[in-house]
Amino acid sequence: MAEMPICRWGIVATGGISEQFVRDLLMSDWPEKKANHIIQAIGSSSLEKCKSFAATCVTPAKPAVQPALYGSYQEVYDDKNVDCVYIGTPHSFHKRNCLDAIEAGKNILCEKPFALNATEAEEVFAAAKEKGVFVMEAFWTRFYPLIKTLQRLLHEERKLGTIYRTFCDFGLDIDISSLPETSRYKDPALGAGSLLDIGIYSITWGLMTLSPETGDNAEQPDVSSTQTVIDGVDVASQVLLHFRSTGRQGICTSTTTFECMHPFARLEGSEGRILVDGSTPSSPRSFTFYPKDGGKEERYEFEKPGKGFWWEADAVAQDLQAGRKQNQTMPWAETLRVLSIMDGVRKRSGTRFPVDAW
Repeated sequence: MAEMPICRWGIVATGGISEQFVRDLLMSDWPEKKANHIIQAIGSSSLEKCKSFAATCVTPAKPAVQPALYGSYQEVYDDKNVDCVYIGTPHSFHKRNCLDAIEAGKNILCEKPFALNATEAEEVFAAAKEKGVFVMEAFWTRFYPLIKTLQRLLHEERKLGTIYRTFCDFGLDIDISSLPETSRYKDPALGAGSLLDIGIYSITWGLMTLSPETGDNAEQPDVSSTQTVIDGVDVASQVLLHFRSTGRQGICTSTTTFECMHPFARLEGSEGRILVDGSTPSSPRSFTFYPKDGGKEERYEFEKPGKGFWWEADAVAQDLQAGRKQNQTMPWAETLRVLSIMDGVRKRSGTRFPVDAW
């Protein structure tokens, strides 16, 4: 049996998502863990912010290794003790952060959405290939045991029989008009709107449940869409995925005008339906199978350590130990498939970012 891998992490940015990631990795032992994690370095826009972050997130956990604290991101990239950089900046900065880390020869786990468009992602992947480093989009939900179990039941055991449709809605109640012009929900330069922030989850649920393959072997669905746009920013998106080979359809919606109802997803097939529940589509907790013949329902519940970032971190550590440059669950081609779908949605509605070439 291979020795459990150890990954020494460099944390870039000290916002809310980085806080959740660090807290999870510093939790006490989780029985299902498949790697050991060390917070080796933390970088922020100022040393004061970095120290405050460490005092809040790291010190209470009393780790054996105290992280180096830096007042810049570049110092994290240059730290020779860091195995992999976790990038938790807003998505408009992901391309630059990734390219800087790659230039320093660092492996990368970058938050979703990986970039503002597919062109940016292609540039990062090309640089990573040339440098020979590992890069993965941090799409934590895809690594949940709940998702792995659901996909096995759908695509291997054919629990639903012939799959017909998936419905998924992600709604938040955000008064965008009241936010400052610099808000990431309002400024197109920051990737404003509901699509990249939460619509990406609804689309991903459609792909995960309707398409058994990921990456280069995955079917590219036909896509139609509409968006409600206010002041150049989408506040609601409706995306229809159609897989020609099977006729399956995904109805994927998102909005910042109303909080989504629960269950947030429904899967339909010839043998029944599955309803998925949880706080949001990004963090599912359970699903229930309802047989078409009226038989006894089957409920599947899953314990979750902390916020649920542990599984993707373990996957990265295992890939690094094995010398892989891409992850099988979240390969580069899958990141590009999702970004290309969202590019098309935005092109059709005219929600353009300054970096877009169209």
